[in-house]
Amino acid sequence: MIKVLIADNHPIVRLGIKQVLENSSQFEIIGDAATTNELFRKLEKLSPDVVILEMDIPEINGIATLRKLKQDYPNVKVLIYSGQSEDVYALSTIRAGAFGYLSKTADLDYIISAVKKVSEGNMFITNELAQRLAFDEGTQKPRRFFRKLSTREIEVLKLLASGKRNKDVAMGLNLNEKTVSTYKARLMKKLNVDNLVDLLQQAKALELY
Repeated sequence: MIKVLIADNHPIVRLGIKQVLENSSQFEIIGDAATTNELFRKLEKLSPDVVILEMDIPEINGIATLRKLKQDYPNVKVLIYSGQSEDVYALSTIRAGAFGYLSKTADLDYIISAVKKVSEGNMFITNELAQRLAFDEGTQKPRRFFRKLSTREIEVLKLLASGKRNKDVAMGLNLNEKTVSTYKARLMKKLNVDNLVDLLQQAKALELY
């Protein structure tokens, strides 16, 4: 069973999520928290597979909470469940280490599929959100940090995503390691991230490879 901890400062939201997930035999709700301090106290004793985290949870900013959670409990997957604008916050949370972003306005059925996907280590965002993140709706042109990747950049990205080191990527594509490092730096710049983990999460979320 997938063990879930719910962190949201609204009791009715915690109860609602619990009831939706417990209707499925795949999930076990092992705890809930109304504040970030309570969340980290629970994490000292509990070992959830997934934390459902509200962006506006009291005491510590949601992004800061996410970064701390990622640092202290790297094996715990985080799904952001928020009333905040997807367009504004989804990218920030994914860059900070979230495996998914789900709006509180989304259909309830999404919660089950989102938690299941995140628990498996896969990225979850709605198709509509992926489209909005990738394209400027006014011009239908890719946003600045989702400029079209070159064929070679996609090849490098695919190999990095499969777990290859720079040396292996270089051998596979008949390049030298310095060139691979240059491609990696270029990819990070285009996707507006500063480390490899976030690079691969961003690319996976937007199906760039």
